[in-house]
Amino acid sequence: MSGHQTGLAAEDIAVRLYEAQQGKVLERRWKRREGEIDLIVSLGGRVVFVEVKARKTLDAAARSLPPRQIERMFNVASRYLAESGLGLNTETRFDMVLVDRNGTAEILENALMQG
Repeated sequence: MSGHQTGLAAEDIAVRLYEAQQGKVLERRWKRREGEIDLIVSLGGRVVFVEVKARKTLDAAARSLPPRQIERMFNVASRYLAESGLGLNTETRFDMVLVDRNGTAEILENALMQG
């Protein structure tokens, strides 16, 4: 499978994880010039911004998000809140979904902290 196909398959797995928790996917691959957010989910009264990482192992996936990408994600999330009309006071969370080559997946809630 190509990297692009692997990424799409990992995002499909992530969607199913959030839907199993009664989450509603608002956006997939939401792009602006500042960057992209893989998934934006409405879950439990908050908006969850999700970065999906697929690697050989879950540990490798967990280590694959550089600080610069995290900063871009916060910037794009702010833009989404402004453009969607939800506003910057909306309760949010930044998660990572890790997927290994066997399709095993794990949600890391609040994995991305603004600092």
